[in-house]
Amino acid sequence: MGRKLLVNGFLLLMALAAMAASLLFNGIFSQLIIVVIAGFLGLVIFDSKELPRAEHVKIAHGKKLAMGCLIIFLLLLFLLPGLRALSDNYFFAIADGFYRSGSLVFGGGHVVLPLLEKEVVANGMISKDVFLAGYGAAQAVPGPLFTFAAFLGASSGGIFGAILAIIAIFLPAYLLVIGFLPFWQRLRQNKKIGRALIGVNAAVVGLLLAALYSPLWTSAIKRPIDLLCFMVLLFILMVGRLPPVLVVLLGIIGSIALAHLGWF
Repeated sequence: MGRKLLVNGFLLLMALAAMAASLLFNGIFSQLIIVVIAGFLGLVIFDSKELPRAEHVKIAHGKKLAMGCLIIFLLLLFLLPGLRALSDNYFFAIADGFYRSGSLVFGGGHVVLPLLEKEVVANGMISKDVFLAGYGAAQAVPGPLFTFAAFLGASSGGIFGAILAIIAIFLPAYLLVIGFLPFWQRLRQNKKIGRALIGVNAAVVGLLLAALYSPLWTSAIKRPIDLLCFMVLLFILMVGRLPPVLVVLLGIIGSIALAHLGWF
């Protein structure tokens, strides 16, 4: 994404600023605020000549269905926290936490990691070690990172928790896509929105970098041997082009071997 979206020094600077802001201001709505600020800067700074040509997209459903989906999206976003606050029901907490994470995340799936960590680790649903182990397992299999929600839901609420978590985290995307598609063509042709999206895309790269650093780097790379293992596995993945599942298995085997040697 960085190679494609950070095409000049200013966009790189915006990405680094978004990364720093995300790490410094680690609140629930911080990512959304960073994206809005980056969009405003893109609108003010960039020229319409830098915009790609917008292609026409045919939409199969109408505006009534779209508006209904947007209304449902907003109702769930604001009603679920209320239900969670009024009830001690554990499954309301899962529905609210995962739905809100799916609603507020912007960009690549890894941006959702800090949000999920706050929901399940900070609230005591599961330990940080279990969280990171599940993330590693999710990286080893095909599919979007959001499927990680099934592991987290199962770890804290069993089979029903897994089903509820996976539905809750994916549902906002379906509602928003169906809701915005009839209006998307007009939005894409709007040059002001196009300029804003240049800044938004740069901010998304920065948010992904922040997610790479915290919680991943800060939790996994604590000693020189951790860094060495990381570099070796990264080389195997990027240069050797082994499938991710094999890289994860090599990491497990390597950690067991190093533990027997007393290095871990």
